[in-house]
Amino acid sequence: MTDTIDGAALLDEVEAFHRRFNVFPTEAAYVAVTLWDAHAHLLDAFDSTPRLAFLSPEPGSGKSRALEVVEALVPRAMAAVDASAAALFRSVSGVDGGRPTILFDEIDTIFGPKAGENEQLRGFINAGHTRGRPMYRCVGDGANQQVQGFPSYCAVAVAGLGSLPDTIMTRSVIIRMRRRARNEKVEQWRTRIHVQEGNQLRDRLAKWAETVQEQVTDVFPEMPEGVADRPADVWEPLLAIADAAGGEWPRRAREACVTLVTASKANDKGSLGVRLLADLRDHVLVGIDRLPTVAILDRLNALDDAPWADLHGKPLDNRRLSKMLAEYMTADNEPITSRNIKTAGSVLKGYYATDLHDAWDRYLPPPPQSPLPPLPGTENVA
Repeated sequence: MTDTIDGAALLDEVEAFHRRFNVFPTEAAYVAVTLWDAHAHLLDAFDSTPRLAFLSPEPGSGKSRALEVVEALVPRAMAAVDASAAALFRSVSGVDGGRPTILFDEIDTIFGPKAGENEQLRGFINAGHTRGRPMYRCVGDGANQQVQGFPSYCAVAVAGLGSLPDTIMTRSVIIRMRRRARNEKVEQWRTRIHVQEGNQLRDRLAKWAETVQEQVTDVFPEMPEGVADRPADVWEPLLAIADAAGGEWPRRAREACVTLVTASKANDKGSLGVRLLADLRDHVLVGIDRLPTVAILDRLNALDDAPWADLHGKPLDNRRLSKMLAEYMTADNEPITSRNIKTAGSVLKGYYATDLHDAWDRYLPPPPQSPLPPLPGTENVA
């Protein structure tokens, strides 16, 4: 008779293991990372696997340590700091007897501003988010080449400075790491001791995963209100794990989901085009139905904490503004373009808010609500 494994208690132990060596920025981060560790043992139960990204603006924020702890807890961990795309294709195909969990430290050296484009690796990480999307490559010598599909579906965790390409960010659980404060203490990580302890938890996670494999396969857990589309794809496996574990984990997982999804939206400025749409709606065309281009540019370039005054060393000009807005459509499915605006005694080129309404509705969240005015007679009530 096989002993029953208490999934909730096991996840509690995994979380406690992380807490010994990591100071994460929020309680939600501990929950998310613990569930991610467990989900890596159950990939075949899900349609997608979220990427786990430890990111920070400065070195010394605990990213690499967090990845080391994850490495001790996941199946067939493969550190891939300088692995080529070809090596990764073949590793996921089952080299050494099984699909690896790929761990990229210093991911900024691959996708950072000085690293150039790295499209093969970006494509690999993106494709491997979803089951059944092989990467196709030509193999063979000279003229004797054939197209071969390489599996790409695998769990991936990364750590690095700055940010990641948008296509990876939207497929990731983002943990924004920061340096420890003086009063925040952690246990020193000793590889020879603590990797073995982590591996024991890993093996128990693997045994528990076998017992809940059928329970979590093809299950679509209830998502928190407002979590849909790509964020729902990211969190679906983690919530399924939490529901299978029981105890406090279903509640904690959904609270963590809301916290981290909300944070990702707050930190996500979207593409430069979406940022332009937002600034036009929220700062430039507020209460105005039309404005000449020259006035729009003056207002955009004067915005604090906005990129418009310094785009590759130059301020936004009318040519760049026109090109960016032409990527979006009006309600009549025509590119947004400047139109004539009659002013005092002259005609200037500019933009009409009505032409932007459809793009605002499609690409931006609802605008911030202005506070309601006080009820009559309550203005002086404390």
